[in-house]
Amino acid sequence: MRRADWLVIQLLSSLLLAAAPQEQVIQVTAERFKFTPSVIQLKVGVPVVLEITSTDRRHGFQVPDLKIDENIEPGKVTRIRVVPDKAGTWDFHCSIFCGSGHEEMAGQIVVSP
Repeated sequence: MRRADWLVIQLLSSLLLAAAPQEQVIQVTAERFKFTPSVIQLKVGVPVVLEITSTDRRHGFQVPDLKIDENIEPGKVTRIRVVPDKAGTWDFHCSIFCGSGHEEMAGQIVVSP
């Protein structure tokens, strides 16, 4: 392959990567009876990886409307990739009983245009 062809390929690859939305990483902490942050702000079409860790015990992260249901193990990072395709608000909650305040362990994913 000629050097000029190689340069054209590199330039086109760079342009394609620059045009693609950058993947956003959002850290979420689960601990007894709360998620931090409790409101996760996203944008339509922007790929996101939620990196969820537990500081104390096993929890769940469930977003029924987005078909997400993951177990969160203490000391491990659980990665959930999401690419929102429409604006809206979706509730999430802990899906593994974690004590007397379990019912309050919830939040929202808010997707804006």
